[in-house]
Amino acid sequence: MRNTRTNIKPVNERLTSIDLLRGLVMVIMALDHVRMYFGYGTWYSSPTDLGTTTPALFFTRWITHFCAPVFVFLAGTSAYLRGTKDAHKWQTALFLFTRGVWLVIVEVVIVNFGWTFDASYSFLILQVIWAIGLSMIVLSVLVFLPMPVILALGLALVCGHNLLDPIQMHGLGFWDYLWYILHQPQLVTSYGRLISIFYPVLPWAGLMAVGYVAGRLFNRDFPKQKRTVWLLAGGLVSTMMFVLLRQFNAYGEPIGWLPQDADIFTTIAFLNTTKYPPSLHFILMTIGPALIFLALIEYARQRGTNPLVMFGRVPLFFYVVHIYLIHALAVVALMLTGWDWHEYILSAGRFQSGRLIDFGFGLEAVYVIWAIVIVMLYPLCRGYQKVRENNPGKWWLSYL
Repeated sequence: MRNTRTNIKPVNERLTSIDLLRGLVMVIMALDHVRMYFGYGTWYSSPTDLGTTTPALFFTRWITHFCAPVFVFLAGTSAYLRGTKDAHKWQTALFLFTRGVWLVIVEVVIVNFGWTFDASYSFLILQVIWAIGLSMIVLSVLVFLPMPVILALGLALVCGHNLLDPIQMHGLGFWDYLWYILHQPQLVTSYGRLISIFYPVLPWAGLMAVGYVAGRLFNRDFPKQKRTVWLLAGGLVSTMMFVLLRQFNAYGEPIGWLPQDADIFTTIAFLNTTKYPPSLHFILMTIGPALIFLALIEYARQRGTNPLVMFGRVPLFFYVVHIYLIHALAVVALMLTGWDWHEYILSAGRFQSGRLIDFGFGLEAVYVIWAIVIVMLYPLCRGYQKVRENNPGKWWLSYL
């Protein structure tokens, strides 16, 4: 009997596990963005505020904390694997630099318009794509250094940046803006524009550098069993360090925790770490379990047709399209509920007006809309993935 499976390409399990984890966190990320646009009053309240949150709301937000750290870490890992195809380091550095600049442009021009639908760009929101772009520019310089030095610098930024917390700027000068970009999150009002800088680059660049070094674990000649041991060890050590440091309110987190009246709120207080910028506790809390998950799925057979794997192979396309889709659906929801759809043209003036504080739905509706969004994204991402598969020689697709 003829073997009908001989033409099927073997699955690269190393890369499939990376794509699966990346796809998973991207789907979870979409939940947070649906909550922002459809949750009741969520543009003007914090789901991590112990005084106003509920357990369901807190954990809906908390689970999405894993997204940005995993996304940045795996961007570093993918950068290393991409570099193994280059004959010279300068080729890797050039790719990282140009892709980093491109991502910054994408964030400012394309992604920002998706967030706001404001053609005047009066409200600039600089988030994870911006941070990844700047981190890639930093990494384009670091790649010329020996791997131990890259690891040491990455860990120094991840573990040591909280020492810089006392340094605070409040002006609109060059050095103020530079510090906002490097370490201090800030919402700036300048010349009628509102600029949200909530992804300072220092800790993210450090995390990407660590992810770059971790890429060596995914070399073709690196034994699978040994890779699993390293990933599991790294995940367990990171998680245990988080528990110990957090338990004693030790270094690495500007906001301490205290026991609460109810056990569930004590747990919430314990897990309520700082994301902007990501504290050492925040990074340990998220990267630890992510590495453990990555180790465990090493032995799970994954197919390229798995929706999560497919999403993970087109991360930038998914990111851009899902923002536009969610925002467009939110505009429709405004109209269907009797609002003026212009309220979701998020100019600086409209955002600062606070009128959207009275718009939104409960968490049950948010989860339903999230599921609808993911279903709608699947054929779009699958179609784009087929374009990439059918055009492997087109270099510009590597930037998308």
